[in-house]
Amino acid sequence: MSVTTIARTRPASCTFSRAARELGLRRGEFDLAVHLGRIRTVPDEGGGKGRRVALAEIERFQDRADSLRASVRAVGTTEGAALMEIPAGRFTRLAKLGLVTPVNWYPNRYRAVVWLYLAEELRQFAADEKNAPLLTGRTPEELRDRLRTGADKRARNWRGRHCGFLLRAAYGPWERAGAVAAFLGPEEIDDALADPHERAHVKALRPAPPAHGAPGSPSALLAEELMTADDPDEIDWFRNDLARAAAEARVVRPAPRPTERPHPAATRSQLRAPAKPGHPRGLRGWLRLYCRALNSPSWTTDTSSRPSRS
Repeated sequence: MSVTTIARTRPASCTFSRAARELGLRRGEFDLAVHLGRIRTVPDEGGGKGRRVALAEIERFQDRADSLRASVRAVGTTEGAALMEIPAGRFTRLAKLGLVTPVNWYPNRYRAVVWLYLAEELRQFAADEKNAPLLTGRTPEELRDRLRTGADKRARNWRGRHCGFLLRAAYGPWERAGAVAAFLGPEEIDDALADPHERAHVKALRPAPPAHGAPGSPSALLAEELMTADDPDEIDWFRNDLARAAAEARVVRPAPRPTERPHPAATRSQLRAPAKPGHPRGLRGWLRLYCRALNSPSWTTDTSSRPSRS
């Protein structure tokens, strides 16, 4: 008797959770590394729409996981100011002016937004000699005027950065349009797209805001608010970019159209509807019609194609 041995093929990739464990990263650090393009991902070989990490990619970082972890280290205002060796107040002013860009955020216990910045970028900013006047001495008058008028670009700059993350993760042209639409309200999407089928398709593909609480919770509502563009020029930018992305997607393939089908209730009513006059209904009706036809005079005329029954 012969014995057949079936060798199991070792998967070439793994899930994000396993990859994070293999590299010794917290899941948030791993996700940030993927967003920043530090860790490359591949399509799901099983046919799913999700992404996975090739085992070869994990092996690439096995000997330098510490440097990878350092490259995605995110810090708040106090720690960021210490890294740049400036007061926390000055750091906040630089962030509001858009000179340093948040990479992430979270709500604290008072539901206030805590912005996070890449430590690596803050060090680079402080090391650039061109930025030295911004780190010491009096803030230039032009910048102080902007602050006095309420300038705060932290949320807007985060949206722009997060949009880049979503576009990098999109796997098709309509998905890229959905990524742009994630930063617009439903009315703005309707204004940008005239076709109702394209509107519905793009809205269905919009990525959700970063998860910060159960749906409908104050934290979730805050995430939705931060995800939505609020400045008029920012709204125009996203709306124009959505129209352009949809035009590019339309060339590749049109947005899906639902197949027209009769409503079940209408079909049932048609089945219950009485037969029209002159049209038989059921076997008995057909038999009655047949008998009438046999007795009809037309059956005995010379023009009939059937033989006479007289």
